[in-house]
Amino acid sequence: MSIEVGSKLQGKVTGITHFGAFVELPGGTTGLVHISEVADNYVKDINDHLKVGDQVEVKVMNIEKDGKIGLSIKKAKENAAPTHSHRGGGGGGGFQKSRRPNNRGGHQPTALTFEDKVSKFLKDSEDRLSTLKRQTESKRGGRGARRG
Repeated sequence: MSIEVGSKLQGKVTGITHFGAFVELPGGTTGLVHISEVADNYVKDINDHLKVGDQVEVKVMNIEKDGKIGLSIKKAKENAAPTHSHRGGGGGGGFQKSRRPNNRGGHQPTALTFEDKVSKFLKDSEDRLSTLKRQTESKRGGRGARRG
């Protein structure tokens, strides 16, 4: 059975770490469910949600060039229950407005992988740091400026 991004598969939890769970997929390959992809709510301890030997349904999120497979349990459940409603109480309903279909061709933004998110965070952080350094240096009189 070929494993493709977007496919839903049954797997068996073979190992648990502080950052996620390893799941054996059909064909003997293993993928990782990151702790952020285990449940819809915040997961402090993955052992509260999974145990070694559990059978789980996972969705293949990405396959890296080096063969690493990124999996998600929560995204496998999202489409499985079409009656699920996002209309929670409180919160001002701001989420509702963003769910309306638009008239610009129905383009949905693609989900970023964890690596993409980290890369974007690092780039934004470096940009902010360089801007802050520039502003600080200009207040001091630039590089190598001496007071006296």
